[in-house]
Amino acid sequence: MSFTSIVAIALGAILTNNFILVKFLGICPFMGVSKKMDTALGMGAAVTFVMTIASIVTWAVNSWILVPLNLSYMQTPAFILIIAAIVQVVEMFLKKSVPTLYQALGIYLPLITTNCAVLGVALLNVQENYGPVESLVYGFTGGLGFILAIVLFSAVRQRVEESECPESFRGFPIALISAGLLALSFMGFSGLKVF
Repeated sequence: MSFTSIVAIALGAILTNNFILVKFLGICPFMGVSKKMDTALGMGAAVTFVMTIASIVTWAVNSWILVPLNLSYMQTPAFILIIAAIVQVVEMFLKKSVPTLYQALGIYLPLITTNCAVLGVALLNVQENYGPVESLVYGFTGGLGFILAIVLFSAVRQRVEESECPESFRGFPIALISAGLLALSFMGFSGLKVF
């Protein structure tokens, strides 16, 4: 594992293989919580925390329990249970310490358990044969990419809400068009070379 490979993993997770805008994973909270910047940041931070912790815990469970016991076919249910436990801890923490953010996130907070991006990072760590450091970096920077995408989209949505557009495009249709254009802009990073 070299510094170059760590930087490649990080840039890939944030830009070239962004979970939302390139892989289209985690779209539900992306569309549902991005109307306001503060809720978008809160959701991004929660997802980043869960992705980071889930990456290292699922790597450990897979490497030390599932593979040695020939239970690799149980990866998906085991990973979902691990993610659910982590989300419960985050939910209890937010409910106790930041109740306004907890209420603003609403139903989308427990939905992190089934967020495709969080499960995707855990499964991709296994698929790519990442070690513990690479898994941790991939999980954390995947979360940073999630924050980048949801914050950019939140800014675009707030700007679009203030502008005039035809009645038939208001609300969800213009949000989908904006998300598509944002995803197209991230396709420009696909030719990015590291070092």
